[in-house]
Amino acid sequence: MQRSRILFFALSALAGSVVLVGCGQEQAAATAAAPAQAMPVGVITLKSQAVTLTKELPGRIAASQIAEIRPQVSGIVQSRLFTEGSEVKAGQALYQIDPATFEANVASAKAAVARAEASIASNKAKTARYTELLKINAVSQQDFDEADAAYKQAQADILTAQAQLQTAQINLDYSLVSAPIGGQISKSAVTVGALVSANQTSALTTVTQLDPVYVDLTQSSTELLQLKQALASGAIDADAAAQTQVKLILEDGSVYSHTGMLQFSDVTVNSDTGSVTLRAQFENPDKFLLPGMYVRAVIVEGVKANAILAPQNGVSRNNKGQATAMVVNKEGKVEARILQASRTIGSDWLVEKGLSAGDQIIVEGLQKVRPGASVKAIPAESTTATAH
Repeated sequence: MQRSRILFFALSALAGSVVLVGCGQEQAAATAAAPAQAMPVGVITLKSQAVTLTKELPGRIAASQIAEIRPQVSGIVQSRLFTEGSEVKAGQALYQIDPATFEANVASAKAAVARAEASIASNKAKTARYTELLKINAVSQQDFDEADAAYKQAQADILTAQAQLQTAQINLDYSLVSAPIGGQISKSAVTVGALVSANQTSALTTVTQLDPVYVDLTQSSTELLQLKQALASGAIDADAAAQTQVKLILEDGSVYSHTGMLQFSDVTVNSDTGSVTLRAQFENPDKFLLPGMYVRAVIVEGVKANAILAPQNGVSRNNKGQATAMVVNKEGKVEARILQASRTIGSDWLVEKGLSAGDQIIVEGLQKVRPGASVKAIPAESTTATAH
């Protein structure tokens, strides 16, 4: 009885396994027969557009005007009339050199002018009398000629005396040393009581004008040549209004609040660096920019019409260093493209060759696809929304 029961359970288990094997085979066959589902990928459809091309160049701040203050007469410094580091105006008195000697020279020159004026008055009157007397032969021709010569000599003497007076007055004025330009003045190199000379090489102080300031930029001559060729060939259109405007990026990465104007580009190439110097001018009312400060300037090169911009997350590099992108072709399959990408503009690559308007570049799901695979293109915004 017990043997019969064991035999019954064994036969039941065998029948059940046969049924399970049959069901598994049917499911595998059904799976193999079903068509493979295309992998969804996020794409962006490229469009052509006009793009303003810019270039970032390194530069240094330079003062628009610098005046080294030197004495134009010799003497003892009697007083300093400014506060070191302060702002001074053009014409403001800075130093007083002892004027006593120069005042005396002016007084002497004035006396010489007075003598010359008295002499010319006397000789003028004498010449007038001799002119009348000569008409009636009351004086000889020689006497008249001597009187006329003396009058002309007196005229020359007064001109000499006036010139000497003017020179003396200039030297007296120079004893008060003034600022030729307005700006911020540096520390004084001399103190009261110092002897200064009209021919000395060292400056008494320096006045630096900080508003406006210049930014001297350097650009590779190769880049400049490429830009000129692009403009000449029509690959880039010139924009005269925008190409004179310059934006400034400071050392901490912030953008300077004022927009500058490009002044000129040098006509020679530095033989040591192979670069060309460009100069821009910026307003500096708050004295925020200081001479010698390192900055970066963004200048406009031109406008490229019908430009193709590809998102950076859709562009990678192959083992040869070439820029590549995956696009979905008309058959719905993945196609690899080798690109010629010249520069980045914001978060995009500017593509010169390899992509065109209407191409669907894959930006999401790149790690799951290979060239030739069938995919389902979905706008990248939709896949992002679904993922979130």
